[in-house]
Amino acid sequence: MKKIAFTIAVLTSISISSIWAENNSASESTVHYVKTPRFALPLVEKWITEYAKTHPGVEFQIARGNQNQGTIDLSVVFENQDLKKEDFNYSVVYFGEFAVLPITSSGSKAAKVLQGKHLNSKKLKQLYFFNDDFEEGLKKNTQFDNLTIYSGSNATSVAKSFAHNLGEESSHFRGKRISGDDLYLNTALSKDSLGISFNALPNIFDLNSRHIKDNLSLIGIDVKKNLEESFSDKTTLDEVISALENDRVQEVAVGKIGLSYNQADDDVNQFLQWVLANGTKYNHQYGLLNLR
Repeated sequence: MKKIAFTIAVLTSISISSIWAENNSASESTVHYVKTPRFALPLVEKWITEYAKTHPGVEFQIARGNQNQGTIDLSVVFENQDLKKEDFNYSVVYFGEFAVLPITSSGSKAAKVLQGKHLNSKKLKQLYFFNDDFEEGLKKNTQFDNLTIYSGSNATSVAKSFAHNLGEESSHFRGKRISGDDLYLNTALSKDSLGISFNALPNIFDLNSRHIKDNLSLIGIDVKKNLEESFSDKTTLDEVISALENDRVQEVAVGKIGLSYNQADDDVNQFLQWVLANGTKYNHQYGLLNLR
């Protein structure tokens, strides 16, 4: 009798352990990871929160910086982004557009040098890149030589998009390269009074107040008279978005932003469908433009 009781107890224990292991394994299998540059992070976090309200059985999380690529189900990517060889097997679903503006530190020496200037594409090119030959009629501005350019070198940097918009390669930036996320470009400017850079709108504007971050200043660009205030330090994030959606500006880099995936399972496919159907309504709130 004791032997029978012991056998039942062991079998029960094994059964409970198996059920726990299966449930735990099932729970882990429903966690999907999304990799994103910092400027799109608040938007992706909003998606995850809203999606969980109607899909409680599926969990999406932000991928950690050192996370193995093989464990990442979705990545936020954009046009002109530097891709690794293995990335070419991925498909991309675009959900919006991002814009990049030239910036410097508020009240800095660089801001004073550039104050009142409205730089067109040719002058922006002269400011940010090495130039051995100047276009006819374009006089060299020696003041630019004293300014330090800070550009991103990370694979997810908007540096390539900014350069391509001006007909240049990101390898031609003069000045200093900053590794890591583009948010560090803002940090570099805060430490160098002669520094200038560029960044995506969500890294330039406070998403709550909708105004430019206190320590930053926009570099004046050549725009139509009716758009001058929309690209000044008096502007708001919503005014810039509206201006760019209604009347694209040659001096402003605008590119598509999307989610890349490889062999997406049903959970990921449903999430992608939800983003296209419901997630794009948050684009403006988090500093992105809608697709044209």
